[in-house]
Amino acid sequence: MQSEKEQVALTSIAASAVLTIAKGLVGIATGSLAILSEAGHSLIDLGATVMTYVAVRISGKPADAEHHYGHGKVESVSALGETALLFLLSGVVIWEAIKRLIEHEEHVVVASVWAFGVIAVSMTVDFFRARALSRTAKATRSQALEADALHFSSDLWASFAVLIGLSGVWFGLPWADSAAALLVAVLVCFAGWRLGKRTIDTLTDTAPAGATEKITAIAAKVPGVVAVDQVRARAVGDKTFIDLTVAVSRTLPLDRVTAIKGAVEAALRRQMPGAELTVTTDPVALSNETVLDRVMVIARNRALAVHHVTVHEIQGRLAVSLDLEVDGKLSLRAAHDLADGLESAIAGELGLDVEVETHIEPLQPQEASGREAPPERVKAVEIALSELAPETRTIRDVHDVRVRETDEGEIVNFHCHVDPALSVQTVHEKVDALERALRAHSPTIKRVIGHAEPTG
Repeated sequence: MQSEKEQVALTSIAASAVLTIAKGLVGIATGSLAILSEAGHSLIDLGATVMTYVAVRISGKPADAEHHYGHGKVESVSALGETALLFLLSGVVIWEAIKRLIEHEEHVVVASVWAFGVIAVSMTVDFFRARALSRTAKATRSQALEADALHFSSDLWASFAVLIGLSGVWFGLPWADSAAALLVAVLVCFAGWRLGKRTIDTLTDTAPAGATEKITAIAAKVPGVVAVDQVRARAVGDKTFIDLTVAVSRTLPLDRVTAIKGAVEAALRRQMPGAELTVTTDPVALSNETVLDRVMVIARNRALAVHHVTVHEIQGRLAVSLDLEVDGKLSLRAAHDLADGLESAIAGELGLDVEVETHIEPLQPQEASGREAPPERVKAVEIALSELAPETRTIRDVHDVRVRETDEGEIVNFHCHVDPALSVQTVHEKVDALERALRAHSPTIKRVIGHAEPTG
């Protein structure tokens, strides 16, 4: 893509050089101010295209330690220099044209075939050159090439004005040449104004037209995005730098938030090629959050493990109870301080009149070392479970019994079958009763985990 930009710029340099020489020679030979102004215009075109070529080469360099956002704005600086040259040329031509028209000075203008020919060739070259530059500018998002395309498109109208002036001279109207030169200068000023405005917008980080609305619409369609809070965009060369803040539910886990952020970036890159993105997520409370959601968010933000959260409304007053797991080696005072802090945070979220009860229990060790129990011990536990299971009148076919020995005591895992029509609550109570019975039967067992499966 970079080589394509450079090739088009080089072609434009060659065309400008040929046209400058041709117009200059014919302008001197015919004495036409309009053609001479076109020659001066082409000379500036030559300088501008050289500037464009250099800018395109430099802008293609990647970001470095001194230019964190790349070198794309070099193209804007080049376009600004080209704008200054356009206004300088226009001022000189307007001055000379008005002077000739007011003072009625005699300037012999020869409307020769060569004059008409060089303008016709110029219009043809400018047409194909502008089309090639415009096509490449759109494909590569190059501001410098886009500026050249706009420039040479305006040259077509300027050359057409010169053609009309020469025709007037041909039909005996000597002032037509100066009038045509004046019109050329005005057209060049108009082109310079358009180019300068666009360049200054880029250098002052003006957001691309419609970018905010487009970015907001794309991001808002991504599942999980609650709102788009802030959008900032600026164009630098062929890249658009975007800073975006999206709101997400605060109840979501971190991996889900990361996935939403990635989906927003992917959607923007798909529809806005060349986008350089910085997406920030802002967790917010949604109106449809339940009390359970809010309690779990508070606990998570305080890095506390809670479960068995129960919420009741008693005579218009909210009551919350929960189990809080803490390090079993903590002193009761330290654990109680954690519980007090959690209860205060919940009251601050739900209202000071809320009733919060916390049951403190030891946190199960996460990385306890252990080993498989001997087969005879596993068999003894399996027999005990088989003898205790009938007492529940629900659990049967205890199987897949595993026993691990740890420094804290034995950990037992087992599977069993129950009636699939029973409720989860009933099954949980029955399995929990069997687990308690096994621990009472064998005090060396620290923990029992039963997994119930539907019969059949």
